[in-house]
Amino acid sequence: MYWEKELEVLDRKNLEKLQVERLMKTLRQAVNSSYYGRIPEISKAIKSGINSIDQIRELPFTTKENLRNDFPWGFLSTDKREVVRLHSSSGTTGNPTVVYHNRHDLDSWANLMARSLYAAGVRDTDVFQNMAGYGLFTGGLGFQYGVEKLGCLSIPAGAGNSLRQIKLMRDYGTTVAHAIPSYLGRLFDVFKEEGLDPRKDTKLHTLVIGAEPHTEEHRRRIEEMFGVKAYNSFGLSEMNGPGVAFECTEQNGLHIWEDAYVVEIIDPITLQPVADGEIGELVMTTLDRVAMPVIRYRTRDLTRFLPGECKCGRTHRRIDRIAGRSDDMFIMKGCNVFPMQIEGVLMKLPEVGDDYRILLETIDDQDEMIVEVEVKKDWFKGDLSFLDKLQKHLIHLIRDEVLVRPMIKLVEPGSIPKTEGKAVRVFDRRKK
Repeated sequence: MYWEKELEVLDRKNLEKLQVERLMKTLRQAVNSSYYGRIPEISKAIKSGINSIDQIRELPFTTKENLRNDFPWGFLSTDKREVVRLHSSSGTTGNPTVVYHNRHDLDSWANLMARSLYAAGVRDTDVFQNMAGYGLFTGGLGFQYGVEKLGCLSIPAGAGNSLRQIKLMRDYGTTVAHAIPSYLGRLFDVFKEEGLDPRKDTKLHTLVIGAEPHTEEHRRRIEEMFGVKAYNSFGLSEMNGPGVAFECTEQNGLHIWEDAYVVEIIDPITLQPVADGEIGELVMTTLDRVAMPVIRYRTRDLTRFLPGECKCGRTHRRIDRIAGRSDDMFIMKGCNVFPMQIEGVLMKLPEVGDDYRILLETIDDQDEMIVEVEVKKDWFKGDLSFLDKLQKHLIHLIRDEVLVRPMIKLVEPGSIPKTEGKAVRVFDRRKK
């Protein structure tokens, strides 16, 4: 049931004691970087010591802008000769955010991934197909090393090429697969086009989904399509990548590994902690990374701590699925709107496909929200009166959810342009 029982069921008192010890070690390592070496609060904490994990609030936040401004070496806390790998964002809008790892860091990351997969019921008897991109994106290699640590037969399939994915599944008896949620809808369509049913024509029993925020409705739809249990994974490259938090077999929140991270949830405006159960911005500090520790990183991801204990017995705190990002929110006609609110409405309707996008445009000097929605093939071929009713129904449901009346455009399945990697849902084309 446990990968590392002595850590996973550690009582809160001893877990926090371990965090304090590792935080002090992290600060002493971080100060070797040119960035943290010039932060006076870090030097002060090292000199005076930390007795409670709550004292982390005395340290300043780190932001993505800090990482970009001190690119490429400003956060490196060890000799370059010890670094064996880096991962990086695309950097299409400026300097990329880059993270460095030494051998210890990679071993620690692989172990966190193995622990996460084990918690979700994956075992060394499974055949694991990784349908994530390899390279600078962390989802490929992050899962790869964790699967190998766990002892599964791994298939490093990479992203895309659905016909090949299906052949690999059937040839080698894949039982567990990892992919981003938006891809799985397209993969299921290819199964159908080939006259196959993944519930009958594969040995899949588990899917691991992550990298994109998605709703509970979307997860349940994936489970129904493939006849599997789908487990939510959360990670970000600044904290390694996947394996930061993971659902166990209870599917009741994601255990966030507190021996490797200090986790805070703050009000993004006041920057003060929020109460358990309240949505706020996730802030994280690494506790077991040498080459590039990161302290109080503002992730911009929105979530909440789930109160109470998990039935699995693990004592590490659980966070809810990511509700979106604070920088994903847009304002339309005075209302704050998150894309996940709209997805939650769409995924409840059986007629609606898996792809949608939100276009924000200025029409006749008025800002409008246009929601393009793919309709499943069998429904799209129905009579026009049905589509008219569906369009009006969606307008009503979305208006009730976000308090803004949308314009709905129903389109054929497969007609919404696909993006490489994570799905892009919002396109803001309004006149500024």
